[in-house]
Amino acid sequence: MSKHCRHFMTIVPGLLLAASATGSLAATKTAQFQVRATLDPSCTIAASDLDFGSQGVLDASVDATSTISVTCTSGVDYNIEFNLGDWQSTNYSNRNLRHTDGYTTIKYQLYTDSARTSIWGNGNAGTQKKGGTGNGALQNLTVYGRLPTQSVPKSGTYTDTITATINY
Repeated sequence: MSKHCRHFMTIVPGLLLAASATGSLAATKTAQFQVRATLDPSCTIAASDLDFGSQGVLDASVDATSTISVTCTSGVDYNIEFNLGDWQSTNYSNRNLRHTDGYTTIKYQLYTDSARTSIWGNGNAGTQKKGGTGNGALQNLTVYGRLPTQSVPKSGTYTDTITATINY
């Protein structure tokens, strides 16, 4: 047998076998399966810094704002509370920014409203929480801050750290 015939005889049975394996199926059956995901009530929270900027004598109130960003699953009710901060006594009416010297302070306050009448706290002692209902998208809540008129003990940088907690 010639070399070409032997090669042809090897290829043809392989092609026939491949064709018969895919073309001669006699029946089909189907199965169904479910695809599922469970979304639990959930929220995320992020906060931007509130910066009163560079000031001199505080002979007039200085106002500033920042943002709390919340994303909750649709229909989830939430509220956000703030702690006292790092440099406070035991009540929300005395929030303080502390100088880098570690002991000098100036007063400030955080509010839930633009009129700056409702102190943002934990809902106790005359403070308010702020909340809403999740819609599955990012929701921004404004934090209204104020440095009231006061004597400024010394120049320098004053800071505090507030913890915002979301309850849902």
